[in-house]
Amino acid sequence: MTIQDSDPLIGVPTRCHRILLTGAAGNLGAVMRDRLKHYADTVRVSDLADAGPAREGEEVVRCDLSDTGAVHALVDGVDVIVHLGGVSVERPFAEILPANIQGTFNIYEAARRHGVRRVVFASSNHVTGFYGQDEVIDASAAPRPDGLYGVSKLFGEGLAQLYFDRYGIETVSLRIGSSFPEARDRRMLVTWLGYDDLEQLLCRAMFVPNVGHIVVYGVSANRDRWWDNRRASKLGFAPVQSSEQFRASAESQPPLPASDPAARFQGGAFVTAGPFGD
Repeated sequence: MTIQDSDPLIGVPTRCHRILLTGAAGNLGAVMRDRLKHYADTVRVSDLADAGPAREGEEVVRCDLSDTGAVHALVDGVDVIVHLGGVSVERPFAEILPANIQGTFNIYEAARRHGVRRVVFASSNHVTGFYGQDEVIDASAAPRPDGLYGVSKLFGEGLAQLYFDRYGIETVSLRIGSSFPEARDRRMLVTWLGYDDLEQLLCRAMFVPNVGHIVVYGVSANRDRWWDNRRASKLGFAPVQSSEQFRASAESQPPLPASDPAARFQGGAFVTAGPFGD
């Protein structure tokens, strides 16, 4: 799926000179790096891990996000940042701190100093993971992170708001659900975000004008919903995928006991992950 330059819901060109994609060796970065080429002359891809050789239309820069100088060099000359980099699961704080907290701060400081006016921040549904699966919330609900990973994403959303209010850097914070090739279990039937819908959401997050700082959920048009995503209408986001095609397979698995916290809370297994090192 590629949104064309003439898409009336965008209303502005959907192409720029250079996009920076962090986390390019991760699950979503590896999928999106080729898709983002539709929207830029050059995609600068980066990760602490080996992202492989540069492909056509790419620059590959290996970077530790906790290294302030390296991040400033990474951001120099880019028009928009798609920040997918960092630890993506619940881990000890010593692992989350450099990538998700120091690294995200470095990204925003570099954006400020180098004149980048738009960031797309990969936040997470785990910012609100301690709401019950019997509740429907929207992005204005009070944060209830389900672990240190969720706290780190809440920190990133806070930075995004600060850097808009103080410096005018616009951000779309995407509370991504579960973006995988298929919905693998009952929880994912609700939280699944297909790759085509993710691409559409990234495109709109990069180019729709005058967003300020907006928080939206990244989720496809699934039958069952925990998140009222009407705020995403400001982006013109209209998901075209659904987890329904995976329902038979997902529901063929034994359900979790009703007493299991992973079956009660929206964050699933994250609500019981850790503490580490006890």
